[in-house]
Amino acid sequence: VFISLGIVSLVVAVASCYQLHCVEHFNQRYQAFLLSTPNLPQTLNSNMIVNNVIPFDPIPLEKVYVNLRSVERSVDLLTSTLIKRQSPAQLLHWTLKALSLTDLTTLSGDDTRANVERLCFRAAYPFPERLADPKDYGQVHTAAVCVYPSRVGDAYRALGALKRLDQIQIAAVATGFPSGQYPLHSRLAEITYAIEQGATEIDIVVDRSLVLNGKWNQLYEEIVKMREACGDKAHLKTILGIGECGTMVNVYKASM
Repeated sequence: VFISLGIVSLVVAVASCYQLHCVEHFNQRYQAFLLSTPNLPQTLNSNMIVNNVIPFDPIPLEKVYVNLRSVERSVDLLTSTLIKRQSPAQLLHWTLKALSLTDLTTLSGDDTRANVERLCFRAAYPFPERLADPKDYGQVHTAAVCVYPSRVGDAYRALGALKRLDQIQIAAVATGFPSGQYPLHSRLAEITYAIEQGATEIDIVVDRSLVLNGKWNQLYEEIVKMREACGDKAHLKTILGIGECGTMVNVYKASM
């Protein structure tokens, strides 16, 4: 996967400018979808199983030590071994696997509906038709598209027009992405809004100031409230922002 993610980024970049002949057809389907769905969505995770909340337990956070050099050596060994031992067919297999686990993302300050529509099309059809096996064309796609909460509605309508709402998740970065430095009530409101617009996954960011100050109980309680805000409507994923957590010990504790 370490290798494949780099290859996937190249594949997606190459695929970003293909199939211009499909734009008109997509626009027709998009308009038809808008007419057929005047109200925004019923969520897609109605059968989702939600874990029960357990009380905060500080014991796993005690006496933690991380040998950074050892971690780095282990990663280097893993990646170098993978490169040497993978055949071209195996690399292709893992590249496609990585693609199927990828959230194709646009988080730019100048995002528009058109940007999101292109993103959704690339997520649904990551390879040019001329390069794909005809029987497989359209079967390979990313796991999700990821956008800001204000663009979730655009993603919902675009994937609806492509008839991919049952195959490609809509993820929204919420809770004050990327800093997490907003009042808790506004971060929770972002989650609610994104789900109302059609998000099926919520990517939260932790408040790194709580990590840096060792306020693990408070951090835990915030994440519990975020999980509760998702209910059974959306999966929750957590962005740790490890570059701003200070130490690998903090990264370990935050991940717990």
